[in-house]
Amino acid sequence: QVQLVDAGGGLVQAGGSLRLSCAASGRTSSSYAVAWFRQAPGKEREFVSSSSRSGSNTYYADAVKGRFTVSRDNAKNTVYLQMNSLKPEDTAVYYCAAEDWNTAYFRDYARTSWYTYWGQGTQVTVSS
Repeated sequence: QVQLVDAGGGLVQAGGSLRLSCAASGRTSSSYAVAWFRQAPGKEREFVSSSSRSGSNTYYADAVKGRFTVSRDNAKNTVYLQMNSLKPEDTAVYYCAAEDWNTAYFRDYARTSWYTYWGQGTQVTVSS
């Protein structure tokens, strides 16, 4: 069992930056893959970024590529999402997710249904 706690959201002006964190407990973080998803009002939850258990493989949605960076500190059992050059369309509740490592990750890393464990979400609001 893995428990995830998201933090770091807030209100920022367009062009600004935020760093989200996802603290995990219950298991060594190097045993699972992690991802960030977001959900805007009235929209479905969508993939943002993902990291393999070692961090050697990372993936990004086209909408955030070049602006967001996912990283993990397995010693601290924490995953981060650095968000730069924020845009109003980035406004959403951001969720971290985790799943026990298996090679299906490389096929399913962007699917919400693949992940078992979820954080409670943190609100990011970008003003224009």
